[in-house]
Amino acid sequence: MQITLLDLENTAMVEQCARILVQAFKVHHPLAWPTLALAREELAVFASEDRIGLTAVNEESQVLGWIGAIGQYHGHSWELHPLAVDPVKQRQGVGHLLVSSLEQRLYATKASTLYVMTDDENNQTNLADLALYPEPLEQLKQIVNINQHPFEFYLKQGFYVSGVIPDANGPGKPDILMSKSIARPPSPEIVGLQAH
Repeated sequence: MQITLLDLENTAMVEQCARILVQAFKVHHPLAWPTLALAREELAVFASEDRIGLTAVNEESQVLGWIGAIGQYHGHSWELHPLAVDPVKQRQGVGHLLVSSLEQRLYATKASTLYVMTDDENNQTNLADLALYPEPLEQLKQIVNINQHPFEFYLKQGFYVSGVIPDANGPGKPDILMSKSIARPPSPEIVGLQAH
């Protein structure tokens, strides 16, 4: 497996990425990109200078997953958006390799922070359906994953739970902010990392 830049001129790559985006979000976030047309629109925005897209491809140039980032705060911080891995390739290190490769690329730009917003629209954590005000951070300290919420994946990638937007997606549907410092060089095992 190798990591390549998202090539929007490569129609086969774009179609594979669009399919993966729809399939990867189908179970827990079916309204995110419910159609290939909407997924293609999401991919098209990566032509902007403030976006970075990377793909994980196998030896046959088949896309296994892809990751995007949006430059924020004058390039000091980047939002990881989205991360999509083919459901049949999940839990095989593809997501980890994509996140690590993105961090390495962003470190080279002198960025300092990478963050990701992890919605809980489908009761995947114990924060769902709670009235988080007036002390949302106190509630956040007690977060528990009850149905495959991605925050635990990001914890394993070195992110920290750093905030919450109560009711971001409607009453009882918070958005959980996670972030990490990328201001230091990537660890030696990440530099030049290739999965086999």
